[in-house]
Amino acid sequence: MKNIRNILNSRSKNDGNFFVFIHKTLGFKPKSLKFYKTAFTHRSMNIKDSQGNTINYERLEFLGDAMLGAVIASHLYVEVPSGDEGYLTKMRSKIVSREHLNELGRDLNLISLVESKIPKGQFGDNIHGNLFEALVGAIFLDKGYKYCEKFIYKKVIIPYVDIEKLEGKVISYKSLLIEWCQKEKKTFDYHVYEDTGNDDIRHFSVKLSIDDKVVAKARATSKKKAEEKASKRAFFVFQKQISREF
Repeated sequence: MKNIRNILNSRSKNDGNFFVFIHKTLGFKPKSLKFYKTAFTHRSMNIKDSQGNTINYERLEFLGDAMLGAVIASHLYVEVPSGDEGYLTKMRSKIVSREHLNELGRDLNLISLVESKIPKGQFGDNIHGNLFEALVGAIFLDKGYKYCEKFIYKKVIIPYVDIEKLEGKVISYKSLLIEWCQKEKKTFDYHVYEDTGNDDIRHFSVKLSIDDKVVAKARATSKKKAEEKASKRAFFVFQKQISREF
């Protein structure tokens, strides 16, 4: 009987701590904790409901992504009446870029709440952005659109959305560099190879050549990151020429 009481007390305390964290993060009281619990449950927990459906944050992540896009699209539509569809799409992409969402999730320390069988140190950077999206999805299910919109304005739009600064922000250096090369009829090549060296984690290196000349090198834990890092370095090599085009 004592062991059961201890377990119940422990669960009650954990739920209380979780409620306090969520309340503080949101700025309003959650109605039902179950959505937020799901928002911080990793697929490695292998939890299923009574109908055999998997319970983890991935479906909420999908929903949160849609809500972020809708609220930010609405804000841009009102704030930039002169912006055409292409402009508005590009600006929205800058606001909800993976890099920015990762920053938001990291600032809120959302990873501290994750229930997972995988050590937190083994997660990649995208876990932070994924959790932020899942949290937005949980707010929508728990409190509805208005509260969801309120949270996005408070955490994303008010502190981070500066139209003038965003206009000059580069989303992807690789995309920008490729577009410039194509306009200037320059050849380019990303030569990627595995370069683990003495690291425990797998690494990749890339040599970026433009017109058969190596202009930048980079190394990272994924091919995509290595290519983006090399592209950023190449961008600064050709910054004056690229700026004239864009």
